Amino acid sequence: MAGFEEEGGSGPTAPRADPLGDPFLRTRFAVPRRPAMFLRRERLVEHLDQSLLTPLTLVNGAAGAGKTLLVADWARGRDESVAWLTTDAADQPAGMFWAYLFQALHACGVPLSAETTDPAEVNGVDHRLLARLAADLGARDRPVIVVLDQYDRVSGPEIAEQLEFVLHHAGRGMRLVLVTRTEPLLPLHRYRAAGDMTEIRDAELALTPGEAAALLEMHGLRLPAPAADALVERTRGWAAGVRLCALAAREAPDPATYLKEFEADRSTVADFLLAEVLKRQTPETQDLLLRVSVLDRFGPALANALTGRTDAESILAGLHRENAFVEDLGHDWYRLHPLFGEILRAHLRVRSPGLEPELHRLAAEWLRRSGSLAETLGHGAAAGDWDFTAGALVDDLAIGRLFTGLGRDDLTELFARMGPGATSPATDLVRAARELARCDLERGLTHLRQAERSLEREHSPSGPAYAPAAARLSCALLETLAARLTGSPERAETAARAAEKLQEEVPAQLLDDHPEFTALLMAHLGSTRLWAGRFEDACEALSTVTDRAVEASTEPAREDSLGGLALIDYLNGWLGRAERKALAAVSGTERFGPAQPPGSDIGRLVLAAVAVDRHELGRAQAFLDTAGGPRRGQHDPVTEAGRMIATARLLLARGDTRAALSAAETAVRADEVSPWAQGHAALIASTAHLAEGHPESAAELLQAVPDDQVACAVGAARAHLAAGRSVAALDLLDGLGSEGRTGPAVTVRAMLVRAEAADGAGDGAASRALVAQALREARRERLRRPFLEAGPWIRPVLEAAPLRGLAADWLTPGSSRSPRHAGPSPSVDRLRPPVIEELSRRERDVLQRLAQMMSTEEIAADLFVSVNTVKTHLKSVYRKLAVNRRGEAVRRARELRLL
Repeated sequence: MAGFEEEGGSGPTAPRADPLGDPFLRTRFAVPRRPAMFLRRERLVEHLDQSLLTPLTLVNGAAGAGKTLLVADWARGRDESVAWLTTDAADQPAGMFWAYLFQALHACGVPLSAETTDPAEVNGVDHRLLARLAADLGARDRPVIVVLDQYDRVSGPEIAEQLEFVLHHAGRGMRLVLVTRTEPLLPLHRYRAAGDMTEIRDAELALTPGEAAALLEMHGLRLPAPAADALVERTRGWAAGVRLCALAAREAPDPATYLKEFEADRSTVADFLLAEVLKRQTPETQDLLLRVSVLDRFGPALANALTGRTDAESILAGLHRENAFVEDLGHDWYRLHPLFGEILRAHLRVRSPGLEPELHRLAAEWLRRSGSLAETLGHGAAAGDWDFTAGALVDDLAIGRLFTGLGRDDLTELFARMGPGATSPATDLVRAARELARCDLERGLTHLRQAERSLEREHSPSGPAYAPAAARLSCALLETLAARLTGSPERAETAARAAEKLQEEVPAQLLDDHPEFTALLMAHLGSTRLWAGRFEDACEALSTVTDRAVEASTEPAREDSLGGLALIDYLNGWLGRAERKALAAVSGTERFGPAQPPGSDIGRLVLAAVAVDRHELGRAQAFLDTAGGPRRGQHDPVTEAGRMIATARLLLARGDTRAALSAAETAVRADEVSPWAQGHAALIASTAHLAEGHPESAAELLQAVPDDQVACAVGAARAHLAAGRSVAALDLLDGLGSEGRTGPAVTVRAMLVRAEAADGAGDGAASRALVAQALREARRERLRRPFLEAGPWIRPVLEAAPLRGLAADWLTPGSSRSPRHAGPSPSVDRLRPPVIEELSRRERDVLQRLAQMMSTEEIAADLFVSVNTVKTHLKSVYRKLAVNRRGEAVRRARELRLL
């Protein structure tokens, strides 16, 4: 660095005295030395290099941000003359300031004309002298770099005006670098507008995670990337904080754990911040900082509420200007640097024991009046005033936030700290909501009944005028959820009617602010209507939720409702519609996390059931696995009935009729019986008995199911046909009529029953026509199960030339061609039968021994089962392979590579 005078060395000119006659303090001209553990940050050095294109550079940051060392390191690497001056106390006279600046120019070898003499007066400087200085600098071929370190100490407007005059008139001969904690008094707006200023501020001075890791490594500490990221987040990249933490961690037994868990108030960081920031402030400012330390963010009005004064606006603005670890969030809101806040809170507890809860209470009351609910609840809980906190939640009609929304988990965790000592209608409502959110009916209803009794007895005169209505409306929402979980449709309707009336008594703005309330109410009401089999009414309620604009607070209720609508479509036989709605439901529930709402599994269960009807058994199992089993305490009957249907149908598709029967008999606890859940359980059991060759038992199981259960009526017709009662089967189908709401999964099965009856009556043409119609309808939905369940009669019908093209590829197992490319494939048809149902593990065991020419008795002995059991498995194998004899079964199994 040209003209640089090392501390303790001799410069090009002899030291002279200042205007008071005292020797110049040469340390003020010395560029600070780099410490042994100095981290050079190339990105900032490059920024400073670019800064020479502008007359003024401002390096503005908090204490310990690394400003001075950054500029010193950069200055040492420059070829240009660098005049370095560390400014003195804030009350330094103008004459003294300029005398030292002239000496800094002399010290770095900058020649000045004979007329440009050093200032001789302490309190002022002749304007003509400044003009000559500007002229001398402006005549230079290469600019001199003037660095004024700690410029925040220069407070006099006179000096700022004079400095701006010299900078302006020196032109390209001077580049001024100000290193400061505060905003200088120079007309910065003009320099910004003209593009004549370079700025490096706190955000850029902050260490990046990579720089923090490098600094720690210099201190012998190697941290994984997540740990370095966490340290940078906690310190906001504050260089001194990271360095002090590194020094302390070196002495700790486990440095990584120390850096993760260190207590800021018990570290050297606290000593630094208390000395460099807090103790430099006035008593009033210290008091304000200590009090606002309990807040995550604060504005002047809130700070005044905590101090009882009215001076917060000017104090906060000043602290921000001084980079005193008070960050401006915009819109007149501020926050403390995280470490500074931690230290101040600890200092507050020592200086004013017991004051912290009172400050939280004052903040909660102010925030409640301002309408900031989340912060109100946080400070109310911190104050330990649970009656106030729960009351604020209920009065704001925000009870639904315990079930949905981005802050649900935080809210649940907050109220988990509420002890049994808090007793009010609001605290009981919050407890009821927490328990019902976990589907714990017994505890939830206990608290809900207690809240209802308390509301009958008391009205809070201190709360808002609408508070009792808001509390009763919250009761109605929880009653609707409880009715859903208990399978009580009438109770849900009663609660919903009460909610409709109560909504007129609360401000409309509350309902607008909390759309999740209505969404949850209608989702629960729709689910109970679905359980009751009132599909049209259920769709009306659920659609009011799904048709709303997507919002984070209503998303879980929307996905829940989509799952219910998907189930209705599935039960009506519309697989494609059901799949689309269920996929939309699943995409949302994946964001819920571990604590999911009551109906969050229904989408996956519908997808599993749809996959079974398409004979995609692996996919069906995957959806069942992700849906999981019933959770502890979960009693949502719609979900559990959906689980029963999907599980039992998958077991049937795999040939495990005993397990399917067991699954269908699983009791779904509910106050009222669901017609469709009962009907489908009977249908599954009937199908299992039919697969085992017991048509009479199959028909008997469906006798008690009402005819409006179309899928069950079709199953009953199939059972009658298998029992030889074709007239009864056709009469049953004829009595169903043609309802537009019934989809292919039902109508295709009905067509196949009619086709089988026609085939049995010898009317091949009618049978083929019905099968052709069934294939066309099934092809659009990729519906395979009805054909796989039909039995041996359908094989020769499908092999007939007119139908082979309709069945090719999509119905033939193992084909990879898409339906739109379907066409005759004789070679495939000759090698493989067009229909096959997956064999169970035990049926494969029997088939393998059949291929070894073992007798029925030998197979029974080898498998340790009875002869009758082997015969039952053989019947199932013959049916699934569409054969009638042992030899044909082995041949077909080999064609299909099952052996």
